[in-house]
Amino acid sequence: MKILLAEDDRTLSSRLRDDLSQRGYAVDMAANGVDAEHLGSVCTYDAVILDLGLPKRSGLEVLKNWRKQGNVVPVLVLTARDAWHEKVDGFSAGADDYVAKPFHVEELCARLGALIRRTHAQASGGVKAAGLTLDETRQSVLSGDRVIELSGIEFRLLRYFMLRPGDILSKEELTDHIYDNHSDRGSNVIEVHVNHLRNKLGASFITTRRGQGYVFGAPK
Repeated sequence: MKILLAEDDRTLSSRLRDDLSQRGYAVDMAANGVDAEHLGSVCTYDAVILDLGLPKRSGLEVLKNWRKQGNVVPVLVLTARDAWHEKVDGFSAGADDYVAKPFHVEELCARLGALIRRTHAQASGGVKAAGLTLDETRQSVLSGDRVIELSGIEFRLLRYFMLRPGDILSKEELTDHIYDNHSDRGSNVIEVHVNHLRNKLGASFITTRRGQGYVFGAPK
């Protein structure tokens, strides 16, 4: 999952980036509204964490502009603790959820995970598909009674597969959703990690569609 974190407080944004990265997210950052709006318009994100008090262009204006452009990326807004009007304005502009500052990182991450799962029609407390259950805390996967350990990239890749069971996912799409914009992306890196997952899960979980990409679970 790739996240855009739009926050101008450098200390807070650095801490959040580290926390989100440890939880298996690829994170791009923007410190002002102009950069945030540009990144959100030209890059593909699974969710955005958007501070409404950004400099140069407010988060509220950024959100309104995205929605006018037809950009339906899930947005979790950050608001001041007592600014109830910001929450109302954010929802009116198209926000999907909010967290008030100051906040506990655990709450933000829980809301972010729930928002992403709802977007992919998985409303339960975890990601489940094809008989597998993802453990997002341990970054492992449960198959029956067997716990399968995953590397960081394998976890990101499998989580995206499990949120999109049956869909044909190209290498380009997978790359866009598991790496941030500054990562070094080799031409065959997705193929390598897919093979690692097949070795751990079983070859039948991920099938190759020649010239198209990969399908996890039963194809649609």
